[in-house]
Amino acid sequence: MLRFLLRRTGSLIVVLLVLSAVVFLLQQVSPGDPARAALGANASRAAVAAERHRLGLDDPLAVQFLRFLGHAVRGDFGTSYRTHRPVATDLASAFPATLELVLAAFVVALLLAALFAASSALSWPFAGIGRGVLLVVATAPPFLLALVGIVVFYARLDWLPGSGRGEGGPGSELAHLVLPATVLAIAPALAIGRILRAGLEATLAADHVRTARSKGLGQAAVLGRHVVRNAIGPSLAMSGLQLGFLFAGTVVVEQVFSWPGMGNYLASSIPTSDYPAIAAVTLVLGAVYVVVNTLADVLQTAADPRLA
Repeated sequence: MLRFLLRRTGSLIVVLLVLSAVVFLLQQVSPGDPARAALGANASRAAVAAERHRLGLDDPLAVQFLRFLGHAVRGDFGTSYRTHRPVATDLASAFPATLELVLAAFVVALLLAALFAASSALSWPFAGIGRGVLLVVATAPPFLLALVGIVVFYARLDWLPGSGRGEGGPGSELAHLVLPATVLAIAPALAIGRILRAGLEATLAADHVRTARSKGLGQAAVLGRHVVRNAIGPSLAMSGLQLGFLFAGTVVVEQVFSWPGMGNYLASSIPTSDYPAIAAVTLVLGAVYVVVNTLADVLQTAADPRLA
């Protein structure tokens, strides 16, 4: 297990270095000049040249990359061209909102996945209808689900708010969270539910489960003692993968629901060529994705040490 942890930690560091290099290179090949973007379209050539020198953009690429990497490790992403504030300050304000949305969506996804898997594997009444509804809804693009949710639950029924994060206390915040979290959770719920269902069905058909039932154990005891732990390993890996995807999916959902998170911040930064902000959000979301998947691998190995 220790060797597995060391191996996964080494892989994590390598992947983060590669991600940093890719983000840096994308900045280099992107159209436009960061110095002119910082000063504005009407800046003189002399002012742009001076700004390029101040930013170190005339240094060799290797020197620029090492400087970029050193600043990123310290959490220094420069100053946003759009907000004129340190990007780290903007991210500190936006990340909690994104984290709140992603965690809420992840909980909803796990609940829906468990319901989907259990109802299918145990042949509950009306399981086919629920499975069909989830399949149909999961095939729709997130922005379309978001728009339908706003039209139905906000404009027509007036049950839930249609935008914003809510500032009227816990009740208002929870109400504002329901629609975007549910929209974000649908596709991951189906992916996790399919893996969990396959694991449950395979484990329920195993010899040791049939033996436990022949000894008179009830359904709940069989599930708790013999089925869930053996069936949950692959779904843990899928859960980690989907949790990483949830962070990426916030870009569209946050825009539609005017959720003040990192996705909305990124979407507002792209039209203005705000390179420091774009690079910072890409790095943070990419790092979160890699770390989450590493933790999922560790949890999966803890559940089944044979995978180490």
